[in-house]
Amino acid sequence: MEHLHHRTGEAGNIPFRSSRFFCVGGKWYFTTREGFDSGPFATRLRAEDGLRRFLHVVSLMPQEVRAH
Repeated sequence: MEHLHHRTGEAGNIPFRSSRFFCVGGKWYFTTREGFDSGPFATRLRAEDGLRRFLHVVSLMPQEVRAH
């Protein structure tokens, strides 16, 4: 089960958020807020690692690049 968290700058009730992870044909994928799907990964844990790496790379990008 996914844990619900407030995102930076959020207040009040935590909105419903669907999982970023999904499984098709026994292979795991993650999806980004922008609608990009990445995979396949052999396991959900590997998909989670892939998402962490993706988010790390995005965090290194200049803010003006991330906004587009």
